[in-house]
Amino acid sequence: MEVGGIVPSHALMPSSSNSPVPDDEINASLINYGSETESDEEEVGIGQSLVVPRVVRMLMDEDEEDEENGLNVSLEWPTQSSICTSKPASPMLPTPTPVSPTPMEPSNKFKFVWRAVSMPQIEPHLRREPFSQINSGPTVSFASPYEAFIAIWDREIMEVIVRETNIYAQKLATAMLENGTIYPNSRITHWQDTNVNELYTYFAIVLAMGKVVKSRLEEYWSTSQDIFSTPCFSTEMTHDRFLLLSKCLHFNSNNDCDPALLTRHQINLLKIKPLIDHLNNNFSELYNLSQNLVIDESLTTWKGWLDINQSFPNEAATAEIKAYELCESQSGYLWRFELHAGLDTSTPQDNPISGTVPALVLRLLDGLEHKGHTIWMDSFFNSPALARELKVRGFDCVGTLRTNRQFVPYDLTRLTIKDLTVGQVLGCTSGDVDLMVWRDRKRAAFISTYHGLASTRFREKLKPTVVHDYSLCMDRLDRRDRLLATFPIERRTKAWSKKFFRRLLNISVLNSYILLQNQSLLHRNFRNALVTDLLTAHRTPKPNTTTIATQVHYPAQYPLIKRGKSDRLRRQCAVCPKRTVSYCKACNVAMCTYTCYETYHTSH
Repeated sequence: MEVGGIVPSHALMPSSSNSPVPDDEINASLINYGSETESDEEEVGIGQSLVVPRVVRMLMDEDEEDEENGLNVSLEWPTQSSICTSKPASPMLPTPTPVSPTPMEPSNKFKFVWRAVSMPQIEPHLRREPFSQINSGPTVSFASPYEAFIAIWDREIMEVIVRETNIYAQKLATAMLENGTIYPNSRITHWQDTNVNELYTYFAIVLAMGKVVKSRLEEYWSTSQDIFSTPCFSTEMTHDRFLLLSKCLHFNSNNDCDPALLTRHQINLLKIKPLIDHLNNNFSELYNLSQNLVIDESLTTWKGWLDINQSFPNEAATAEIKAYELCESQSGYLWRFELHAGLDTSTPQDNPISGTVPALVLRLLDGLEHKGHTIWMDSFFNSPALARELKVRGFDCVGTLRTNRQFVPYDLTRLTIKDLTVGQVLGCTSGDVDLMVWRDRKRAAFISTYHGLASTRFREKLKPTVVHDYSLCMDRLDRRDRLLATFPIERRTKAWSKKFFRRLLNISVLNSYILLQNQSLLHRNFRNALVTDLLTAHRTPKPNTTTIATQVHYPAQYPLIKRGKSDRLRRQCAVCPKRTVSYCKACNVAMCTYTCYETYHTSH
């Protein structure tokens, strides 16, 4: 039977012998990052977070849809030229007059006239945008894990982090001194300026903690001689120095935060903006993307309060820092990303694609127009208006769809699971955009710019080709998420910016592994080699305790005159006539701590 003028699946589904064959990349078996042949279970380690597969989440979208109805559009042939010019499947619909294709004008770009899909259908690969990128993959060849990693985290960004970390450490010590919270045994009193070599060593230790997982940070520096001992951590860096670097690690100057010149969106990203800009630039310069790309959300668990965090009860993490990522489906390579920083109200809302989500998608895809890429997205991003805009820009668009989106015909919006039998497919097309509703365990809606209602046989079961292809592309990205969750270096951080920095560091290692293109090296062995190479190339001598005191101004006390007694040496204060037991260790000048310390340092 027909439902609201939409032709049911039994009238449109081609036979299995005529099933369209997906492109070679979609049909290829899942790629385990070049050389990974072991099962996923071998990579699972302690501390791995739950990763909900995207294919499972597509069946949860129905519960997330609002009660808002879609646009009620009559299903008849459009007056404009159509891509499908064959006879319609339903005798109730008039036969269109074939006309030559004309460019879509801006005035009618978002005018959708939905109709039943005509039979026979055009093969999906004939409707797909031709892919013009010849050489996909790394743009530079690398000989070792270390070379691939420092191509991303090069000396330029490391020097920025070193400079900002040293400045912040000095400001922190000064603030503690002014507040009276600094003591002779405070760690900050032992601060000495860091350098690029020490920072690479710090990165190596953080990466090693993702491989050697322990429940408490101090256990890595435990001196107990038992089976749980890890003496190499204390050999590379002391526990106090690691904690001090972690506390003072900084990426941008706080002086740049001017509320009068910056929007709220820019202020929220200020702390890690240099990292975002640098990594986006290097990620895109070092790799040429293949045809199938995925835009998806990345969630980093955050338990504290944050202006930019979000709560998603149905996701793997209930409260998290959210980022939007453009990845290559085949390898999982992260090519570009944006951090969610709240609603940007400065974006004009003058047409259907000027909203926050469509604008975000177009920013992620900037520079990739008219190359024939296929963009795979879930229902959070997809809409008929965005699909048409992407088609105009030379992209194909495929993914799940929320049927309450603007321009979705009411005949699809009103369909419920009770209106469909298991395996039934109903759909319509506007020429360049196809909509489809399919019932499996639940009702799932899809949008595509080239699939139509084609079907394919998979494991003795006939299902829509768009479902099969979508599952393949998203399964590959789930594989990437499992690999990242196996090495949980994002733990043990109290500042959201440092937690997200560790997330970026973790992803950078996986990107480095993809850049190396070594078919014989497993991912976990790549991480081992990278940590070893970083420590070997940037190992620094232990800090010289005789020069530490000259770096930070802080008060200290002269030694005891006699052991066991409370009397200390006294010297003439440099400001007042009193004799005092305290002095500035950096200046080596006697002065009263509470009355003369600030006076002396502000006047000299």
